[in-house]
Amino acid sequence: MTNTEVFQPQFTKIAENIPGSEGPVFDKDGRFFMVAPERTKDGQFAGDILQINLNDGKPSVHCAPVVDGVGGIPAGCQCDKDNNLWVADMRLGILKIQPDGTFQQLCKTDSDGRVMQGCNDCIYDYSGTLWVTAPAGDIAPAPFRRSMEEPFGSVYCVVNHKDVIRIDTNYRFSNGIAVLHSNDGRPKTLIVAETPTKTLWQYDILGPGKVGPKKFWGKLPGDHQGGPDGMDFDEDNNLLVTNHGSSYIEVFSPEGGDPIARIKCPFHSPSNVHFQPHTNIVYVTEHEIHGLWKFEWKRKGKLQYCDTLSF
Repeated sequence: MTNTEVFQPQFTKIAENIPGSEGPVFDKDGRFFMVAPERTKDGQFAGDILQINLNDGKPSVHCAPVVDGVGGIPAGCQCDKDNNLWVADMRLGILKIQPDGTFQQLCKTDSDGRVMQGCNDCIYDYSGTLWVTAPAGDIAPAPFRRSMEEPFGSVYCVVNHKDVIRIDTNYRFSNGIAVLHSNDGRPKTLIVAETPTKTLWQYDILGPGKVGPKKFWGKLPGDHQGGPDGMDFDEDNNLLVTNHGSSYIEVFSPEGGDPIARIKCPFHSPSNVHFQPHTNIVYVTEHEIHGLWKFEWKRKGKLQYCDTLSF
């Protein structure tokens, strides 16, 4: 790591004091959303999905999910081709939010009849399969648990926007997730972050809901408490990975291994990154002032599923 190039771009602060600041995403209309998972009401979880005015940083509540009297802990977000937001929620599992802010809980059990686990992040591949990490215990009404110490974190995929398949488990806090595509746009490799071990794991994607064995892909530097969180690809298939607790975003080549570059942040706990479509502008959420920032990267971002043609 001693010879790794360090970049110090100019960061611009957009918003702050968004509790648990996470899940940045654009919809097809150019609206920007993120989540406030740590918001509470009467001592209970009451996380929101927020729309942010990027000109003045002002948030407005787009959706405040409650199922059977239990509020959510929304985390990762993705947009589909019909402009719905899909949200990975640590208490409620997987949520589908219509453009008008109404929502539905996708399911309470997976395809094998197991109770769904609480989810943290998600990514669409170009075929329309949604891949989801699930580092929490059983969804509400079960007691809230996290897999930081005991390895019960899992990975799911959602096929045809409805069938939820658990593809692996035994993670210590499965967190950020990304899909590397081949040059013709076919889903090739699934990459999953395991935060406490600072490890990125990979699976060969064999088809919707089907993967090969789990293999090592990359490792984040540092002996701090924290590790890989959210991630996003640039157009050259370099993976930008937030290193929570380190003040850096790590940049990996498509082959993984060790970072090829580091991006220095003006805050210590970056939580997620997301490129504005068709630009080199990267939006970053973080947990120091619970803010939203942006900076310019050397390359544009990789197209998101909602912005692609069908493959």
